[in-house]
Amino acid sequence: MKINISRPNIFLIAIATFLLIFVVLFSFLVLIPKGKEYRVQRLSVKKLNSQLRQYQNFNDSTLEKLKNLQKKNRHSITAFDNIFNPDRFEKQNSKYFLSLKLAKIKRTKKYEESFDTYEVNTTSKISSPQSFYNFLDSVNKSDWIIEVNFPIHFKRDKDVINSTFTMKVYVASKDGKKKS
Repeated sequence: MKINISRPNIFLIAIATFLLIFVVLFSFLVLIPKGKEYRVQRLSVKKLNSQLRQYQNFNDSTLEKLKNLQKKNRHSITAFDNIFNPDRFEKQNSKYFLSLKLAKIKRTKKYEESFDTYEVNTTSKISSPQSFYNFLDSVNKSDWIIEVNFPIHFKRDKDVINSTFTMKVYVASKDGKKKS
């Protein structure tokens, strides 16, 4: 018995067999080894994504805290950018005293470059230091960052109280240059 297969059918069977062998070899030689590598890399990517989410959550919470602090302390932040004007300070706070004098003190230490130090001499005609406390409240609400240093010397002379103290006025430096 003679099998009669046409030439195009033989050609088709040969191509199909070649493609079948190619697919089997390709899957065993390329896909399966790369599949194992893919699973390892997929696990690595999942770990990295988990870490990224943790860092992103930390970043978001820190940014939220920063925004809240900036909102809450807006006055203090803008006060660092204001330039201290001794004349304006005297005008604003002279209502608490009979006389108010500022004298700038030279810096003695290198770390003091971010603030100016002033000696303040005041005279008040009062029977108690209440005007001084009002002055401190005014300093807290002023446009500058001011630290009043202790001790504060009060000296009574009849119905007048003289006070002397030092204060530091903080200013932010821009590009290493100090505002004054």
